[in-house]
Amino acid sequence: MVLTYNPINKGLFVALISATLILASCHKKSGNYDRYGRDMLLTQYEPVERDFADIKNSGVLRMITYYSSNTYFLNQGIEVGFEYELLREFARENDLVLEVVIVGADENPFDLLNQGIGDVIAANYTVTPERRRVANFTRPYNIVDQMIVYSSRERRRPATLDELSGSGIPISARRNSSYSYRLFDLIEEGYDINLNILSDGMDTEASLVQVANGNLRATVADDNMFHAANRYMDGLIPGPVIAKSDTIAWAIRNNAPDLETRMNRYLYKHFRLSEDRDEPRRSTFLNILRRKYFEESRHMADYYNPEWQYQSIGIISPYDDMVKAVAESKDLEWLMLTAMIAQESSFNPYSKSWAGAVGLMQIMPQFVDVPYEELYDPLTNIQTGAQILKDHLEHYAYLDSTNQWAFALATYNVGLGHMADARRLVMDRNRNPNEWEEVSDALLKLMQRRYYQDARFGFARGIEPVRYVEEILNRYRTYEAIIALAEQQQNGGFTQIFTPRSNRRP
Repeated sequence: MVLTYNPINKGLFVALISATLILASCHKKSGNYDRYGRDMLLTQYEPVERDFADIKNSGVLRMITYYSSNTYFLNQGIEVGFEYELLREFARENDLVLEVVIVGADENPFDLLNQGIGDVIAANYTVTPERRRVANFTRPYNIVDQMIVYSSRERRRPATLDELSGSGIPISARRNSSYSYRLFDLIEEGYDINLNILSDGMDTEASLVQVANGNLRATVADDNMFHAANRYMDGLIPGPVIAKSDTIAWAIRNNAPDLETRMNRYLYKHFRLSEDRDEPRRSTFLNILRRKYFEESRHMADYYNPEWQYQSIGIISPYDDMVKAVAESKDLEWLMLTAMIAQESSFNPYSKSWAGAVGLMQIMPQFVDVPYEELYDPLTNIQTGAQILKDHLEHYAYLDSTNQWAFALATYNVGLGHMADARRLVMDRNRNPNEWEEVSDALLKLMQRRYYQDARFGFARGIEPVRYVEEILNRYRTYEAIIALAEQQQNGGFTQIFTPRSNRRP
């Protein structure tokens, strides 16, 4: 069976690929539960063989994470988040494109890891014995305490574990989280705790939203996440600490030693523990990220709104309605146009490149019949860029959908001339000029003198269109995943949102 990727039918493609991976390379295991009904296995699949060399060869590092303000979220269509920025720097240093895999409501991140759908779980994960049974962990990059968080509507708020024991207050925690494991341990130690298990789809931030609104009476969170959320969310009251000095690290497959070594080397530059573990040493880069997302929290308070996650489906950028209208008029996929705008200008309508390209879609004025000043008008710019993309798609209409989109995007970036040179180079090597994999390799070769000296259009900085295509398609898939997750959450009944603080810092 031959599978092709069509951006417009991505859901079917992913389903087929996932089924193929499961059947071809993964061995399913039986369930394993302890006397409390905890799933002690966490994953049903043996890890696929994919270490750093395979990742490097693909050029893409795939990050498994949740959509939340401390891991990964969209700020005006731009990808941000503590975990995202920390891992993106690792990817940049290793000349890799970072792709985000959002954990769905009914998905297990360790399944996604071991199936090979992602390469690293970067989700503020505490290292636990249960998790170590199914994955390896890097060296830590943070130390946190676990704490109970009450709703301000809860009249009784025990200040100690002893007072909490026997109180009957339900403490809600996600199944298979470090929080639920810690609460189970406390129960085994003799504490009378009323534990309410939440589904995997309810991450820590979502739990805090529900507690803030009084829909849950109490939950558990890491202290840094509580303090960050408490800056932009009313209705949260701190309770007793239930675990001290937990280590936070990235999870990787247990058969990827080279990836683990490289990640450990990277993290060692940014975070080191003292012998007493009280005063960790952090790099300037890591301290900036901590201030940005946890201490000052301006990024979250000003830009991240959980209301989007539960109620406002489809909000990606300030130009969504405009992009949708243009895309519909030209029979294009609006999320693809949005991903292009993010790549081209980061949604800045006044953007101008060193080469003179202007506006949201970075139009070159000399190649279009539009007055220069009008190209700074968002609607005019999007209409012009969409028409250029449409023309390129029609130029490659004889290709299958996967290659048609890749060729059209690359041409938008590098031009028809360099694309023609790359395809000629592919033909000279008796390869298929209609396959993006072959043409992308040829574009890279056009950066070398022995190849570009005979090319009609000369030197091409081929790395740019290759990455352009990869990053746009990755961003497109991420946008689709976020919208699908929002739909799942809304259909699951998470319709209550938090009450924002009225006293945000100016």
